[in-house]
Amino acid sequence: MAEKVLMKGNEALAESAMRAGCRFFFGYPITPQTELAAYMSKRMPKVGGTYLQAESEVAAINMVYGAAAAGARVMTSSSSPGVSLKGEGVSYMAGADLPGVIINIQRGGPGLGGIQPSQSDYWQATRALGHGDFHIVVYAPSTVQEMADLAYSAFDVADKYRTPVMILGDGMLGQMMEPVVLPEPIDPATLPEKPWATTGHAHQRPHNVINSLYLTADELEKLNFERYERYAVIERDEQCAETYLTEDADVVVVAFGAASRVARSAVNAARERGVKAGLLRPVTLWPFPKRVLEETIPTAKAYLSVEMNMGQMVDDVRLAVSGRAPVDFYGRTGGVIPTPDEVLERICALSEKVGE
Repeated sequence: MAEKVLMKGNEALAESAMRAGCRFFFGYPITPQTELAAYMSKRMPKVGGTYLQAESEVAAINMVYGAAAAGARVMTSSSSPGVSLKGEGVSYMAGADLPGVIINIQRGGPGLGGIQPSQSDYWQATRALGHGDFHIVVYAPSTVQEMADLAYSAFDVADKYRTPVMILGDGMLGQMMEPVVLPEPIDPATLPEKPWATTGHAHQRPHNVINSLYLTADELEKLNFERYERYAVIERDEQCAETYLTEDADVVVVAFGAASRVARSAVNAARERGVKAGLLRPVTLWPFPKRVLEETIPTAKAYLSVEMNMGQMVDDVRLAVSGRAPVDFYGRTGGVIPTPDEVLERICALSEKVGE
């Protein structure tokens, strides 16, 4: 039986990434994700990897670009303001079709905001992490175990589709400790070769060029079309969500990450009161799990999006529901975490409204 260890979310992300074959980490400290970088600084040299604290977030993401171009499994981590600074580099990675993993342990904003947990970077992660026509795959863990699992599999997804992948957590998940079963380590030498990487060619093949600059409009358009064909495959094959008590739910609560833990407690309390509530928890924020939500449409009378922001994922819920049922929103912001009682009150009020 696999051994369970007690770890912080930030530490589980770091350890799992190394076990996935990540051997390069470039970052810069910022609360509430600094423990991740600190853990990497101690452990990475022991596994033959490279840890480097860059002079800035901008420098860090460009180092990620370089290591990814050379074919390495590479990761960076930050929190909300720092991720904003990385946005240009992430766009360059997307434009050069480079895989890499980016961790965002969110804090309250906008601006410097505060250091308490938040989910207010949903729009940024799923809509506009950088300039241009591109997507990145975005995962939203809700437990320390899931942080470890998703950090491990994110590198495979990044390599498979040659795209940046983000794990969007928050300060609560990054700082909390839970038992976790860590995945088995991978020897990086056993990973599939990347024939496109700039690893040196010994005159055995043509030069590989990694680039995101194309001065001919027709050529750039052709590349964007090709990239969106790949995004269509991701949307088809990589949607992921968890459902809980949704089979007969009148009110389906949609929540991700830390907010989903609160929502689950509220759903259980609603059931005890005789209110048919259920929970849909997106694990992929992009691609948004439309197919799973579609399965709830025949029975759901209303949806409630619960978030730690002013209302961001609710836009995707409304798009997926497409006017077939009312969609309500409840959120707290600035680092305030909603309570189960607050969410329960909204569930019961919504249930009464649709039952009239």
